[in-house]
Amino acid sequence: MTAPTHGSWPATAVIDNAVGTPGALRVENAAEVFLTAAVAKGPDAPAVRDRYGVWTYAELDAAADAFGRFLDGHGIRPGDRVLARVGSVREFLAVLYGTWRRGAVLVPINPGMKAYHLGAVLADSGPSLIVAEDGERTEADGLAWPAGVPVATVGDLDLTGAADAPDERPERDVPADRLALLIYTSGSTAAPKGVACPHGPVAFAARAIAARLNYTPDDVVLTAVPLSFDYGLYQILLSALAGSELLLSGPADHARLLGFARDHGATVVPLVPSLGELLVRLGGRDPRATRIRLFTNTGAALNAPLIASLRETFPGAAVAPMYGTTECKRITILEPDGDLARPGSCGTALDGTEVLALDDDGTALPPREIGELCVRGPHVMAGYWQAPEPTALRFRHDPDTGVVTLHTGDYGWLDEDGHVHFQGRRDDLFKRRGSRMSSVEIEAATLDIDGVREAALLVPEEERDMVLFVTGDLTGEQVLARLGDRLEPAKVPDDCRVLTALPLTPNGKTDRKELRRRLVEGTDDD
Repeated sequence: MTAPTHGSWPATAVIDNAVGTPGALRVENAAEVFLTAAVAKGPDAPAVRDRYGVWTYAELDAAADAFGRFLDGHGIRPGDRVLARVGSVREFLAVLYGTWRRGAVLVPINPGMKAYHLGAVLADSGPSLIVAEDGERTEADGLAWPAGVPVATVGDLDLTGAADAPDERPERDVPADRLALLIYTSGSTAAPKGVACPHGPVAFAARAIAARLNYTPDDVVLTAVPLSFDYGLYQILLSALAGSELLLSGPADHARLLGFARDHGATVVPLVPSLGELLVRLGGRDPRATRIRLFTNTGAALNAPLIASLRETFPGAAVAPMYGTTECKRITILEPDGDLARPGSCGTALDGTEVLALDDDGTALPPREIGELCVRGPHVMAGYWQAPEPTALRFRHDPDTGVVTLHTGDYGWLDEDGHVHFQGRRDDLFKRRGSRMSSVEIEAATLDIDGVREAALLVPEEERDMVLFVTGDLTGEQVLARLGDRLEPAKVPDDCRVLTALPLTPNGKTDRKELRRRLVEGTDDD
């Protein structure tokens, strides 16, 4: 699949707010939907704060336009890709909005991405400009930047000057099917794929999430997940919709995360499990009260003991589990503390969207039967960049209606009220000794054992049986003995390894590829 003219994306019809219904071509620039509207409502309200300072919405507006003028100076045109290998700093927001205001496409990359995957992303995305961290003017992780592509570091950017008049911005109105983002998957199991995210689906997804989470102008949203991770990036958009303040913290400052939250009155904290564990540990050392009212979670599910620890450590804070995938951003959201009444649920479909459990023939299954979780709605993105075969496999078009069904590759079931219960990816479901089981089930039972803090299961492969990895205060033998009290014998591994910490991807998820490597190389006691 070649790059469409000026970044429009004809592969997927633009869809309106009815589920999967093809609609007329709309005009919708995400920069106007989020930043320009936020400036109109509260120009002097704090928009974003990092470790180095704060910008109001008016100051962010001006910085975004300054970056847009910087793009003009480099000849960036609508549809060109701007690759940003930038951490959790205010300048990221100026790069994001300034890129959108010029009709260009932002490619956010985690500064922790290694040369092996970074080289593949550079070749695939074909950037016309690179914005890198300070100190990476010529290379990143030992990989030289592509010849002929201009590179600017964050410190090079001059983001001063007045904001442009809104009606004078050259790309104020763009087709809703023009690409806004290329978000690359983590590459934890294969080469990264770029999810093509047009302005229309991005705006719809953010609005639909906002309708469930109800951020307010008084909220301060502490975002310690990377901004290159769609979970972190959408906090920018959700904060703008509500007029909230975004509070940014990077990995180097995790040890001071709770103090940063207290100092600046954080009220909402998006979490992955590793961040949740960290906050519980920090809160145990310093139990002073905070203003935190809500923890959200996606990317990797919080386990029940961790959720209980968060509620004990941060009294009055609710927990909202969610389920999503980059290919449509968010799939379900459970109301805050809804897990108390519905254990195991990750919520219902966003308003205006649909989630189905389908069998291998594509037939919808009745409640409580496990099938592939599939999604329809205006939040479904456009496919994978320059990858027609994977796009056709995952984004399936009905030739008669034009409706696109996203096949997530995840499995689960829906109850009678439409609540989704996640069971795992296809690779997480397997048979052992004649019994069907899932890694999610075994990990959940392991985490129910007192003294186990984290658990990750490697499913059986041709050359070996399943292997369980845990962190905590017990020996492997003790874990297996107590797991036998919770599961049938076929579901209890023969091998349990105790680690000091589970390896993590840059996005904070368990790095199963690294666990496999350690197992093969005999270094799993690292």
